[in-house]
Amino acid sequence: MNKYIEIRVLTITNYILKTNSTIRQLSNVFGLGRSSIHLDLTERLTKLNPALANDVKVILDNHKAQRHINGGNATKEKYAQLKKKSSY
Repeated sequence: MNKYIEIRVLTITNYILKTNSTIRQLSNVFGLGRSSIHLDLTERLTKLNPALANDVKVILDNHKAQRHINGGNATKEKYAQLKKKSSY
């Protein structure tokens, strides 16, 4: 693995541990694609530092668990707005 990739992986790791950011937020901050961020945090970090990889995995699993709740709330809000518009 190239040295600049190792530095990038560790930089992203430190940022997610400090801020608890999502993959999409990290993508915007670092100017990389979501796939690259995900690859860095799941596969490359595991090879570089397994202990940090476990800490990041906890954060990513938590985000994954919250995703369906956020989607459900967004759908609920969407249909509440549609119902409100149709009742006028």
